[in-house]
Amino acid sequence: MRGTTVTLYELTQTGVDELGVPIYEETPVTVEDVLVGEPSTEDIATSTALYQKQIRYMLGIPKGDTHDWMDRKVSWTDSYGITHVCMTFGFPITGIEANIPTRWHMKVRCEDFG
Repeated sequence: MRGTTVTLYELTQTGVDELGVPIYEETPVTVEDVLVGEPSTEDIATSTALYQKQIRYMLGIPKGDTHDWMDRKVSWTDSYGITHVCMTFGFPITGIEANIPTRWHMKVRCEDFG
């Protein structure tokens, strides 16, 4: 099994507006070996109950990754050449790296963007 390369859009604060609200700029960062899968029925029910959002994808994040995956835009191109864009939400579900036998240790919920 192998993951795909995704683009994670990190946020960098560039200033504040006249009301003191932070202004952010998106910076694209490439992250390799991310699993993109469909959520289970339980994942859908849980995300709807907790966050009132419709989960579309579940992302598997590789061990050792240090990016912030909360409330971030993510995009990737599938094997058919279709580019998908989604927005992550909720806290990532993280396991203890040493106790997980696969190369991925964290799951991130993603909803359709747009």
